[in-house]
Amino acid sequence: MKVCGIEIKGSEAIIAVATLDGQALGHVALATKKIALDDDDEAANVKVFAAQVASFVRENSIDRIAIKKRSKKGEFAGGPTTFKIEGIFQLLENCEVTLLSPQTITAQCKKFNVELPHTLNKYQHEAYKAACSALVKK
Repeated sequence: MKVCGIEIKGSEAIIAVATLDGQALGHVALATKKIALDDDDEAANVKVFAAQVASFVRENSIDRIAIKKRSKKGEFAGGPTTFKIEGIFQLLENCEVTLLSPQTITAQCKKFNVELPHTLNKYQHEAYKAACSALVKK
């Protein structure tokens, strides 16, 4: 099973795909590492972003998506664009989307001793952890 982990930062969805083979977690290196939403005030841009996301999921045979949740209020609250991006992912057909809290991701990664592969860029670490957390969480 392939799980796509996503961390939403600003107007970008940062992507990392993980697989579980028996007990071994693995990183699937893909050319697409992030998808950006340009000027979300324009409906055409939002539609283009949604099409890019759907195409990415279809082309890479993604079964599940795990999104690192952002806070809705407080000092580290996500901006309005991040919630728009999250909604676009949640509307995908034929793909299960799960929101995982940062605390859950940290706990699962610690419990299952998730190691970050060298094939990841540093900015993809949180997305990869989200994918691994979704894979090992029963």
